[in-house]
Amino acid sequence: MERAIRAVLPTGARVDLGAFEGQVANVVTDFGGFTARWVGEGWLRNVADVLADQGRRPLVIVARRMSPGAQAASVAAGVSWLDESGAAEIALPGLLISRSGRPDPKRPRTQRWTGSTIGAAEALLLGTRPTVSEVERATGLSAGSATTALAALTALGHLRSDAARGRGSARQIVDRGRLLDAYAEAATAREAGPSLRVGVSGRDLLDEVRRIGDQWDAAKLGWALTGAAAAAVLGPYLTEVPGLDVLIDAPTPATLDAAVDRAGLRPMEGGRLLLRPFPTVVTARLSTRESGLRLAPWPRVYADLRISGVRGEEAAEHLRDVVESG
Repeated sequence: MERAIRAVLPTGARVDLGAFEGQVANVVTDFGGFTARWVGEGWLRNVADVLADQGRRPLVIVARRMSPGAQAASVAAGVSWLDESGAAEIALPGLLISRSGRPDPKRPRTQRWTGSTIGAAEALLLGTRPTVSEVERATGLSAGSATTALAALTALGHLRSDAARGRGSARQIVDRGRLLDAYAEAATAREAGPSLRVGVSGRDLLDEVRRIGDQWDAAKLGWALTGAAAAAVLGPYLTEVPGLDVLIDAPTPATLDAAVDRAGLRPMEGGRLLLRPFPTVVTARLSTRESGLRLAPWPRVYADLRISGVRGEEAAEHLRDVVESG
């Protein structure tokens, strides 16, 4: 917190932090004092919980990196914020700061979050028991890959292992919410493959993707809807679906072009349909059909929504609440 505060104040300014009470500290600077609250990563959910605590609402929220949704919620509540990137929106007596931060450097992805690890976490979040045999059955991973993935999740602190050994031995999820956050970050941090934007007609985009999906189904081509359109089915929040984000079994530019041809579509810059390859084979396997649509597993929909802007992040948190309450 101290480093983040120093980063947005003039060089050499005094910054004294009093004793912490939980994640809260009284901060004294050359420009006056204020109460600061550390919120961790800085996603909308982290900030919303703090803003809802009316009795202890801070004057300044401090995070590693404030997401667009978290920034918007803080400003709407009249609460200043800053983060470790150097970004800040502070409006306090004697202190006005508005600045953008440094671009987010690509974090080195831990080797433990392989495609198999991401797939196993996806299955666990859907309710699969954390045993080798159950993960192998749900995901289609080999016994060796399932074993390695569960071991990685245990080493990362997301699973707790009991004394039993073997394919049927059970682990337990330590914190389902923390596992979802870690999965979402790892899933969207993987290097993106090819993508293609396509023009679609019609006012109802969900009806349009049903029609297109019938063409892919007839060609036995796997596909699944994710993002805002999938959330409109799983946990409606947005009043209007801005576009279609479809994962498809087409890992190369040539196979993406072929998928477009099969559906009688045309590539178009700025088109409302975005086609991307399935990020893992497990995501394809765990996709389901609902309301005449193929839908990606909800953890993947959540992960994709969370990085799609302020309204997308709000819709992601609504979807998470719907699933967790259901």
